[in-house]
Amino acid sequence: MKLVGKKWCMSSRDTQGLRMSDTRRRSWANAFYGGADYLVLPVGMLLTAPFLLRHLGTAQYGVWVLAGAAVSSGGIVSGSFGDAVIKYVGACRGRGDRPGIVRIVRNIISINLMLSGSLAIALWCLAPYATNHIVKVDRELQTICLHSLRIGSGLLLVRSIDGVFISTLRAFETYSLTAPISICSRVAILVFAVLLARYGRNVAWIMVATLLISTFGTLAQGLALRTKIGTFLPMPSWQRRTVSDIAAFGTFSWLQAISGVVFSHVDRFFVGVFMGAPAVAYYGLCIQAAQPIHGLISSGLHFLFPHLSARLPVAPLSEIRRKVTMAFIINAALVIALALPLIIFEGRILTDWIGSAFGQEALRIFPTIVCGFALLGMNITAHYALLAIGQIRTVTCLNLLAGIAMLLTMALLIPRYGLQGAALARLVYGPITWLTYLYLYRFIWRGESGGSLPQSSTYSVATTSANSPTKRHRLRIGKRAGVTRYISS
Repeated sequence: MKLVGKKWCMSSRDTQGLRMSDTRRRSWANAFYGGADYLVLPVGMLLTAPFLLRHLGTAQYGVWVLAGAAVSSGGIVSGSFGDAVIKYVGACRGRGDRPGIVRIVRNIISINLMLSGSLAIALWCLAPYATNHIVKVDRELQTICLHSLRIGSGLLLVRSIDGVFISTLRAFETYSLTAPISICSRVAILVFAVLLARYGRNVAWIMVATLLISTFGTLAQGLALRTKIGTFLPMPSWQRRTVSDIAAFGTFSWLQAISGVVFSHVDRFFVGVFMGAPAVAYYGLCIQAAQPIHGLISSGLHFLFPHLSARLPVAPLSEIRRKVTMAFIINAALVIALALPLIIFEGRILTDWIGSAFGQEALRIFPTIVCGFALLGMNITAHYALLAIGQIRTVTCLNLLAGIAMLLTMALLIPRYGLQGAALARLVYGPITWLTYLYLYRFIWRGESGGSLPQSSTYSVATTSANSPTKRHRLRIGKRAGVTRYISS
């Protein structure tokens, strides 16, 4: 602070310190909201499961889980262009390009509706066949299952629009706007499920309530987005160049989403084929208990992706290096903090949760599976940083390679070592994804000192500085490994 003409004025250093402090507070808040958004559904399902099982019965509860899994899997695939939204909206936000943001949002709505519409039609048409295989005798339950799956097809369309609004808000690093709406929607769905089950309604009624609550949640996300970009018409649009630019990034994100859905279920199929259904129960239970190591950290650090995307057009390399280094330190500390208690107290945790007999069977493989998710959790910083740089192809290829290697190792080890072989195979996945740090080093630590970080050529425009006595333009000077380099002149 300096005294100028009886008034206190802030120096540039003080202003920079306050800006950094504000950014740090916002990052911690985003991490908190991201983690809370991830936790509310699994914790809520765990708390409500005994009540719903008692009032709905095992069969109807299974139908509800199946319908939810179909909608979730379809939503992941149809909404997988969300990473492209965060990437390009973040870049436009960094340049102050509001028309570009609106253009991206409207085109992404078209892409998501096309994907979700195709999946919704497929689910609607395949629902009778799926119902006949799931429920073979009970006619009433067949009708409930059919209606639930077809209501889920409508839910897919709503979720696809919801995903666009959520991703755009995340690109603005405002998780405090989008996460509370998502949390309230999920809590409301669970509350209505409990109330409807309590008064004797079936799963189809719960799916209708889910559809209505999700629709209101989507409208709320749209209104929240208006506070960031102003009034806009959320109508689908199809501009060939914009869609082409988005697809260049989003196609790999889509492929990665599909591979994620496949790899998260195929390992259970391998265990079932080689060892039978009881082994799948033990293995699936350990996966469910250890998965939050990666899932919670991934949700908490997700803000790193939109934050770096927004800083790309303006930030010097030194700032990006500092942010990535700090994120990695936090990443490693969180992995250790979450994994160590599960490894040390695994016996008590599993025994208290599932019972002594079941816990003893799962105890042999649980520490190994925990280590597998801990190893995978170490790649989260590089994963989001490379997405922000635009290296989605690298991230996707390494994840595909890791998934295939895990499944091949599993096929070799399960016949010889049983469940322990399946657990050991999961140790392969994480270290392969660590190769992302080599690529991150190439693009950040080997860059020119004081220069600008490589920026995607999508939506590249000349920018000017109003505070400079002369105009400063960003000039494209060539490409390196698919990423355009810029200098200031």
